[in-house]
Amino acid sequence: MTHKIRIHLADDHLVLIDGLTNLLSTVSEFEIVGSSSNGLNIFDEVTANNTHILVLDLSMPEKDGIEVLKEFQQKGYPCKVIILSSYDDLKIIREVMNLGASGYLTKKCAGENIIEAIEVVNQGEEYFCNSVREKIFNTFTENNPKLNKKNIVPENSILSCRELEIITLISLEYTGKEISEQLFISTNTVETHRKNIMKKLQTKNTIGLVKYAIKNNLIKS
Repeated sequence: MTHKIRIHLADDHLVLIDGLTNLLSTVSEFEIVGSSSNGLNIFDEVTANNTHILVLDLSMPEKDGIEVLKEFQQKGYPCKVIILSSYDDLKIIREVMNLGASGYLTKKCAGENIIEAIEVVNQGEEYFCNSVREKIFNTFTENNPKLNKKNIVPENSILSCRELEIITLISLEYTGKEISEQLFISTNTVETHRKNIMKKLQTKNTIGLVKYAIKNNLIKS
């Protein structure tokens, strides 16, 4: 028997909770086990319902999303948190990821990306919607003279967009720790991507990755 992914939704707009509930209920592997319209009792409700994924709005009344994240961090409950926010400010994104969040979605892209986000985060990886990921990547690469500013995605590439970002940074001689800091992901996630990339490209060393990056115009030689 397949175990369902148990989800708790926290947002002070009931219309949004209803909309997400209706959308997520179309996925047989998902189960909505609770919802909150303020931040006060989220921790107690999540733990009581053995929740796997918490979708959390940052702008919650009485106790905001940052405070809720701090409570989870302090008490050590192993629930994965996906932040839902109206803002894409990188300072806020960095803060919530440092506090243990596993994903970040803007409300504009929530309907389009929430199902994928839950599936990815449930597997132990970090998730950002496209607009946030592009902003993160563009912010630290804009002054790098070796980066191809056109950011061309190779046609029929066997690598995902995230893997293309990782291979670009590896080719620019960023360490695993530096990549994790720049992309707001864990070093374990970076290493997993590295191994997957090398397997897909059938190369055993970084030289093969650099050759791929140059050949496909990811960086300038």
